[in-house]
Amino acid sequence: MKITTILVDETPKAVVKPVDTKDLRRFLKNGNTYLTAGNAEATITHREADDSESDRWNSAFRLHRAWGGDEDAFFGIPL
Repeated sequence: MKITTILVDETPKAVVKPVDTKDLRRFLKNGNTYLTAGNAEATITHREADDSESDRWNSAFRLHRAWGGDEDAFFGIPL
């Protein structure tokens, strides 16, 4: 899958790169409390990351790789 931006009430909150749609759905379900900060009324959506968001994800990924982390262990970053 492509690098994806997670939005809460249309505000970007995280940039992730899920393996597939199932992985994305699992993150949205399991990360709900983190993403919404407990606001039950919040709406979570997602879209393909723009260039700036993709650049931030790639920069964080390069840092992760620099210390020896593998690709499978890196999912995303908060914005």
